[in-house]
Order: sequence, then C-alpha cells, then structure tokens
Amino acid sequence: MDAYIYDAIRTPRGAGKARGGLAGVRPIELLAGLFRALAARTGVDPAVVDDVVLGCVTQVGEQGANLAKIAALYAGWSHAVSGVTLDRFCASGLDAVNLAAAKVSSGMEDLVVAGGVESMSRVPMMSDGGAWFTDQDVARATGFVHMGVSADLIATLDGVTREECDAWALRSHVRAAAARANGHFARSLVPVMGADGATVLDRDEWIREGLTAAKLAALPAVFADVGAQGGDARALARYPEAGAIAHVHTVASAPGVVDGAALVLIGNRAAGERHGLRPRARIRAYANASVEPVVMLTAPAPAARKALARAGMSVADVDRHEMNESFSAVVLRYVRELGLDADRVNVDGGAIALGHPLGATGAVLVGTLLDALERADRAVGVVAMCAGAGIGAATVIERV
Repeated sequence: MDAYIYDAIRTPRGAGKARGGLAGVRPIELLAGLFRALAARTGVDPAVVDDVVLGCVTQVGEQGANLAKIAALYAGWSHAVSGVTLDRFCASGLDAVNLAAAKVSSGMEDLVVAGGVESMSRVPMMSDGGAWFTDQDVARATGFVHMGVSADLIATLDGVTREECDAWALRSHVRAAAARANGHFARSLVPVMGADGATVLDRDEWIREGLTAAKLAALPAVFADVGAQGGDARALARYPEAGAIAHVHTVASAPGVVDGAALVLIGNRAAGERHGLRPRARIRAYANASVEPVVMLTAPAPAARKALARAGMSVADVDRHEMNESFSAVVLRYVRELGLDADRVNVDGGAIALGHPLGATGAVLVGTLLDALERADRAVGVVAMCAGAGIGAATVIERV
C-alpha cells in the first residue's frame, strides 16, 4: 500500500539565542500553532488521525513528556489521536516521516501526522546529558568526537579547502535569500502568532543578506580549540592517514542554531479520498544507514543509495536533492560521492543559511523539497541527512 503526502507545513526558523524571534515561544506552542493550521488547511477532522510521530532530539524540560501527544491535546485535537516522540539525533524529523509512511504502507494506520520540533534557544543541544558525550569512558569506547571536529576531519581526508567551504556557505545564503524574496517558502510557512493574535515571526531570520566572500574569509576556524582540547587526537587515532586536521569550518559554514517545528500529513489513497484530500506526492522509499562514528557525517550518500535501490531507481532518476547542510564539507562530500550536478542540490539554500532545528529539520526538508519539485514541474526528489554516531537517513518522494 502506498503512502502519500497530503500537506507539509512549518514555522519560520528563529535564531536559537536569547534575542531570537522565537525565543519567547515554548516548543509546545510552536507545535500547537501548526496542528491548528494543518486542520484548518486540510479540513480534516483531527479525530480521524490515527497517530502523531514527532522527532525531538533534546527531550528534557519543555521538550520532555512526549510532546507529540501532549502538543496535539494542547492544540485542541481529539483525545482519540495517539502520539509518539522519537530521537534519531539530527535525522529525527525525517525518521518520523519515514516511520509514519511505514505505518501507513503496512496497513497499520490510515492517516498519520509526522514532523518534529526543536527550540534550541530554550533547550540547548546536549542539555539532556547523554552518556555518549558526557561519560568519558563511553565517549572513548564509542568514538565520540565533536561534530565540528568530524566535519574538519572529513574535509581534511577529502582535500576540501577553506575556500571551498566558504563558497558553499555563500551559495547557501545567496540562494536562501533569493528564495525568501521570491516567495518560494510561502506555501509551507505558517507564521507564529502570539496569544494576543499578533505575529511573533513570519520569516526565516538566520539568512544573511549582503554576505560576501571577504566577510567569510575573515572569520576564524571555529573548531580548532575543541580539536586542541583532545578532539583532534581522538580523531587522528582512528584516521592517522589525515596527518593533521585542517580546521576549515567557521560559524558561517556550519548549520545555524535555530528554533522551529514542522508537520507533514501522510496517509493512504483511500483515506485521502474519504476526507477530500488531494495527494501531492508518494513516498517511494526510505532507508537508514550508519558509518564509523568518528566520520559520523558521511552516511547520507549510503542512505540515499539504499533508499533509491529500494525504490528501483538510480541517482540519475532524481531531479532535486535536499541534503541537510550540517557543514559545508559534508554536502560537498555528498555531491562528489553521488556524482551530482550541484545545481540540483539545495536549490533554495540549506541549513547553513536557514538553520537546523535538530528534531524538525527532516520534516522541514520534505516540505521544502516538495515545494521545489512543484515549482519546477519535476517529479522525483531525495531528502538525505547525517546524524550523530554515524547515522544517515534518506527518503525518496515522487509527485503524483
């Protein structure tokens, strides 16, 4: 049984710091606004939704206690709707989409809402205190290094220069600024409103217009210090062939730390017809992959290949790729490893310019990809992501 995407919406992405546009909004409010908007846009009675599957990486404090279920209740949805919140690190939002599709395809459920949320200004990354990054015995045994050191190691192994990383970062901001100006995000983006009805944020605020190569070149390498504090030594113990790690990434060629949420409505064909919904795309296949943890950011290409094989497709069949810009060198690796035309990758910019709200990003990218395919009248797209500890995830969608 096929799983179809009926709608995909998201909040704007606010800078994940105290003065960010969404810093005053609780994560449950980000979700509640989307739940209400999804019901209003589709006309679907929430009571007919079988389940809610949400990604959230740092599930403590305001992001604890199964936000998938509680946010739906808080939004006024029926108590008959179930909910589960999952964590696959940065791939959580995409895994939520994939799990929802699997539930529908198996016949287990008819309509599922997938998505994710992360309020990085209010619940900082790693504040859940996981053993992987707080217990030194576990860190040594499992190959934990800071993700920035991993990105610089990958750049070193691949021979990627600082100039190439800066160039991709500039490309991301230029394309994202143009996309915002030309209304490319308008279909999916739902403004965040306050309790008084006033608009809190209605545009992605991480994008830097007027950025130049000279400004990027003046920024310091941001992960050299953490590398000097033991990260480089641990990475080189696994990859001595690197010789010495060239620290080429800056804050501008790393993903933006932001707040945001996204929802995707997924269901089978019969449920869509029953509730007057028109499918926008079919989820053709999905896959997870994993690689050695020190080079944790290299799994997107293996995941994409695996998903495409399951769909009976090849890289040549793909019209657009949304590869999460975890770091410049990671996207450049993906492009090179799959032999891609870079003009088909992240056509509206990526997380370097728009930000990466950890648990939500995968679901955000599904909507961004679908909008891009529709705008260009193209058929097939792939979302691919890396995640902590070597995880990769990918999803293949095809317009209908």
